[in-house]
Amino acid sequence: MALEIERIREIAERVAASLGLEIVEVELRGGGKSRMLRIVIDKIVGANAKPDAGAVGESGVSDHPSGVTHEDCANLSREMSTILDVEDAGPSAAYVLEVSSPGLDRKLIRAADYERFTGSRVKLTTRNPVDGNRHFEGRLESFQQGKLTLDLSAVRKNKKAKPGTVAPQKVEIELANVEKANLVPEI
Repeated sequence: MALEIERIREIAERVAASLGLEIVEVELRGGGKSRMLRIVIDKIVGANAKPDAGAVGESGVSDHPSGVTHEDCANLSREMSTILDVEDAGPSAAYVLEVSSPGLDRKLIRAADYERFTGSRVKLTTRNPVDGNRHFEGRLESFQQGKLTLDLSAVRKNKKAKPGTVAPQKVEIELANVEKANLVPEI
């Protein structure tokens, strides 16, 4: 199944790039008649972006994504369905193809996600405790050499601290120790 999903990811990345999109996640869930191929997409930001992918800066590339549209999902779904059928690369049994945006609370999976969303508020869980804690929420201050730095001070001001405890304002976490991470929507 790992080879199958990697082949599907390669095809999805090729199709997405042609549409000015990037693949965030490819997931194959379930079995039998309830099998689902889920593809999460986002707009490309930066040097690889097409000019129509969002707000265009002086360089002619997207500086800020305008968000994934229903049309983006439909276009990728249509093209993926066709290619998976023609190349016989889809799951071996019947499946449902779902294409969606990552949402406001998108997962951070790859190192590139942490670089892209530096400055954003994140919530994460570590595999092993860091400073006696596994759950953190704060502003992603930096990501360098496989380590991310979270500024916890903005969040701590809003939550009641336990009397007599002084927690660090910043914490450094190895990317390899991150079990799960998501953006925290700021409205």
